[in-house]
Amino acid sequence: MIEHLVFLLEEPSAQDFLQGILPRTLSREITPHFIVFEGKQDLEKQLQRRIKGWLRPNSRFIVMRDQDSGDCVIIKKRLQDLCAATGNTDIVVRIACRELESFFVGDWHAVAEAFEKPALTKHDRKAKFRNPDNLVSPSRELKRIIADYQKRDGARRIAPHLTPARNRSQSFQVLWQSLNQLTQE
Repeated sequence: MIEHLVFLLEEPSAQDFLQGILPRTLSREITPHFIVFEGKQDLEKQLQRRIKGWLRPNSRFIVMRDQDSGDCVIIKKRLQDLCAATGNTDIVVRIACRELESFFVGDWHAVAEAFEKPALTKHDRKAKFRNPDNLVSPSRELKRIIADYQKRDGARRIAPHLTPARNRSQSFQVLWQSLNQLTQE
């Protein structure tokens, strides 16, 4: 049984996001831990050392990073290879297609609730946002629509309001399914 779920993250806003959604899926018996790196290069540089150095038994790992402008398949394969080299074979690697903010624009109702601006829900009907994982820069879209949008504040505010059943981000759905599967083990 899993007692510790360890997240290896590219940036602090990913931790803010996870802290907002994990209470809905993690049982009290599972303790989340967050190892936050200073960007994707730092994550890849230190990933193996941090996994090998983790000493708590009954732990599972999830590596999470943004796709940005890279090739999702290549990025995931590189991270999986780094993880496999640690000798630990059940590490989950999840890529946020383009950016973490894809998860947010996948659910405009959550954004509207978080910022107490009901009019924001209208963006849910726009063709541009039907497949948020295809947006070049979801964070730029949020900043354009919400002038004072900041990554960490946005993650803290929006994550608790996200509803998986209505979220259009496929990469969010894959992460959500992974979280649910891990908590059932």
